[in-house]
Amino acid sequence: MPLKSTSQATFDPDDRWDGGTTWIAHPEESMQRASHALVVDGDVWVVDPVDADGLDEHLADLGDVAGVVVLLDRHKRDTDAVALGHDVPVYIPEWMDGVAEAMTAPVERFGTTLADTYTVYPIKDSRFWQEAALYDEDDGTLVIPEAVGTASYFRTGRERIGIHPMLRLRPPRRLREFSPERILVGHGEPLRSDADDALADAVDGARRRTPALYFDAAKDLVFG
Repeated sequence: MPLKSTSQATFDPDDRWDGGTTWIAHPEESMQRASHALVVDGDVWVVDPVDADGLDEHLADLGDVAGVVVLLDRHKRDTDAVALGHDVPVYIPEWMDGVAEAMTAPVERFGTTLADTYTVYPIKDSRFWQEAALYDEDDGTLVIPEAVGTASYFRTGRERIGIHPMLRLRPPRRLREFSPERILVGHGEPLRSDADDALADAVDGARRRTPALYFDAAKDLVFG
């Protein structure tokens, strides 16, 4: 299984719910890059997209694309191409550096809210890692691109969602503030049920399970 696929992506939504949809454009890759479309009052906000054949038609079925959102400085992905294709701006948190310069589409900055529905929470803001989360407390949707994930390399043991391997020894404190019903991640399938308990377990057990996670990673590297 390749870490990151370069093959032609095809669109097949992995998850669709009242508030949007999620797709993994290259299910054969171990990174399991996940992208999301959030629907708010008929407007579609595309988050950290990997483009794929059939995506434009799917987005049209959902509503009018209002913007393409970057929540992690490393997740430029196909943001620029999708924004240009729909003639909409790229939306970037006002404090995030190093993304706007890579875009040719117009750029808009947003602060503490997005689409008057999602509250924006800084998760990490450092020289090497800038990440924001979106949280709709009313319907319990948390969108978080990197600090947690459901792809196999984030998880160990019985974890349904895990803390990023580089953050396990010091999980971001903000993760304890959320009680979501569903979690949309940047790597792996969405967590659709009992997400609050799974997130709390991931945060509380992150440090003590780190050796097991690293052992699993080393075993996969050696034995494939």
